[in-house]
Amino acid sequence: MRIAFMGTPEFAVPTLVAILQAGHEVAAVYTQPPRPAGRGMRARISPVHRQAIDAGLPVFAPASLKQASEHHAFEALHVDAAVVVAYGLLLPRPILEMPCHGCFNLHASALPRWRGAAPIQRTIMAGDAETAAAIMRMDAGLDTGPVCLQQRVSIGPDMTAGELADLLAARGAGMMLEVLTALQTGRLVCSPQSAEGVTYASKIDKGEARIDFTRPAQDVHNQIRGLSPVPGAWLEMQSARQGERIKILRARLADATGTPGMVIGLTEGILVACAGGAVQILEVQRPGKRPMPTDDFLRGFPLRLGAQL
Repeated sequence: MRIAFMGTPEFAVPTLVAILQAGHEVAAVYTQPPRPAGRGMRARISPVHRQAIDAGLPVFAPASLKQASEHHAFEALHVDAAVVVAYGLLLPRPILEMPCHGCFNLHASALPRWRGAAPIQRTIMAGDAETAAAIMRMDAGLDTGPVCLQQRVSIGPDMTAGELADLLAARGAGMMLEVLTALQTGRLVCSPQSAEGVTYASKIDKGEARIDFTRPAQDVHNQIRGLSPVPGAWLEMQSARQGERIKILRARLADATGTPGMVIGLTEGILVACAGGAVQILEVQRPGKRPMPTDDFLRGFPLRLGAQL
């Protein structure tokens, strides 16, 4: 089939690669424009953009798809279908209606639960034990289109958002090929989503990333793993000179009690009491540094028992 691929982050790359390996013709790749990133804040192209260049594919990176000129450019591609994976821009109705077989989106949740921008993070932060990869035929609503294929995935008790994203990206790539094959052969059946159980996965706000140890340990643990590796749940630790914002990337629940926020153990990680239980911090990241185990961190950042975080 002749496909327009639309995606931006690393999560979308496995689907693009799978489509190419299956022999489909990718007429063009749409992705978000380059963004400032890194310590130097230089403009950096997206992972999908980089993959498209490596594959010799034409790339379009408009800031918006609302203009008539963008509609004409997309129409000129004459694609059979569009495949959308974490693109990050809304598709206006004219573009949704241009591919003769429609637009198909890989969504990282068990629809209709967690429609919206941050389904993986919200799933883990809510403590869900299960999610899904879903392929839907897109309509004008926010992730409201009929579901063509959905596969359930279990979430381990310590699984991070990054680990779940990798799992769903790989699973979803294979599923998208199944949907395209069924589409080619006229066997594709898509079912309307249930009107019950609808929840929305809003974007992660910066204020949600600061750890509050007055919450139950399970909630703190879910926050840490739900925001790992990006944007990273954080706390402030006082060094000899100043406070540092330390990202917490990995932790586990611990059977211990104490004053919320107090360091009550420094063996095999940093044990911090919460309001009911405790968390054992296992992996951290200092500003401008690479992630590191807490044992390595403590060799360069003295922390005493009884410190209040």
